[in-house]
Amino acid sequence: MPDLTVSALEGAATSVSERAIRDLESRLSGDLLTAGDDGYDEARSIWNGMIDRRPALIARCRTGADIAAALNFAREHGLLVAVRGGGHNIAGNAVCDGGLMISLDALKRVDVDPEARTARVEPGASLADFDAAVQEHGLATPVGVNSTTGVAGLTLGGGFGWLSRRYGMTIDNLIAADVVLPSGRIVRASADEEPDLFWAIRGGGGNFGVVSAFHFRLHPVGPEILSGLIVHPGDRASDFLRFYRDFAPTLPDETAVWVVLRKAPPLPFLPEEWHGRDVVVVAAFHGGDMREGERILEPLREWGDPIADVIGPHPYAGWQQAFDPLLTPGARNYWKSHDFTELSDAFLDTLVGAAGRLPTAECEVFLAQVGGEMGRVAADATAYPHRHARYIMNVHTRWQDQAQDDECIAWARDLFQASEPHAAGTVYVNFMPTDESDAVERAYGDHYPRLSELKRRYDPDNLLRMNQNIQPAPAG
Repeated sequence: MPDLTVSALEGAATSVSERAIRDLESRLSGDLLTAGDDGYDEARSIWNGMIDRRPALIARCRTGADIAAALNFAREHGLLVAVRGGGHNIAGNAVCDGGLMISLDALKRVDVDPEARTARVEPGASLADFDAAVQEHGLATPVGVNSTTGVAGLTLGGGFGWLSRRYGMTIDNLIAADVVLPSGRIVRASADEEPDLFWAIRGGGGNFGVVSAFHFRLHPVGPEILSGLIVHPGDRASDFLRFYRDFAPTLPDETAVWVVLRKAPPLPFLPEEWHGRDVVVVAAFHGGDMREGERILEPLREWGDPIADVIGPHPYAGWQQAFDPLLTPGARNYWKSHDFTELSDAFLDTLVGAAGRLPTAECEVFLAQVGGEMGRVAADATAYPHRHARYIMNVHTRWQDQAQDDECIAWARDLFQASEPHAAGTVYVNFMPTDESDAVERAYGDHYPRLSELKRRYDPDNLLRMNQNIQPAPAG
């Protein structure tokens, strides 16, 4: 292997000797890949097809010691670093051009202690890996709604899903984490050990270190829950959303109802004549007693004249994968997001108008109902601060043809800007695209100064900057 020209931390190119590269390779129990090696293109590929970057080196780590060796190498040589967990983040920060990519995709182990109701989860595990392991024991913890998402990125940004109204966010169920600091030191972060670091990683993203293992609290869930979809014609969107605005606040914590505005996908339970037409998709979940859930959801199911209603008992792990076919990797994706405390008439009109102008059949806008236990946690308990949110909107723009980039991105930005006056003024950091890096302070609000001070303590040189970056506070 010859000397390599690589991207330096501050943007210039630098050279790394063959000897140094061989030394790193000898320290890794995993593989060190360069362009042309078997597995290189697969390792650098991530979920968002818009991102096509070529690292000079990819360290496929298998242990915490591997992660430490890779970080030490990057720090000693001043290299640009990216860290890949599940590779699902919309901004594409998991991969860099010309630098060192630390890949955690081989670290997928999930160890469950059913008696203690805890799990140790490695950072390359997906939500599907996690759910499958814990559901063997009838247990779960709140995670996201697309099973190919990585546990690491989801957790570090906050994490919410169907169970969050009952059991809080993913970070609210994090007991501890093993963290490899940018210095190469490995520490345990918990309420009792490195408590400042523990506070920071619960929502502060990958700014402070690389987590080599997450330790979660689990709850009895399933294995069957009440869930499913109701689909209404798109021309009923305005009326339905006003019904939903009144109905959603009446729901107990065990229940969550989300709304998606999109074109009807070719689902087998939808009549063929509806495929590709504007629809309102209502996704309902109840994690408690099923008979009680049926009573709670009865007004929702009686409203209007739906095209389809497929609510019923489903395996929890299966429901967690229900939306995977609409979110397969490789498509071009761009997101915009707002938090909401209420759904005003003006906002709902804006939403319906934009949904009538979807640029492709894969685009959608969803409203996720949150609150409940997620909103009862003190705002200063974690780095994630937005406990006031009752709904989170994701403008999910998705397409296949690069020629449509401008059209699709413009549609998402237009809806984002038009809905901003009606929103809470905050945003979920995991839904931010690359062009919102200037909004990181908005994502953290009053917590940003503390996070910046902790960034200076744990990563003063900002080695970990391929993320929604928190700048280290100035020294002194």
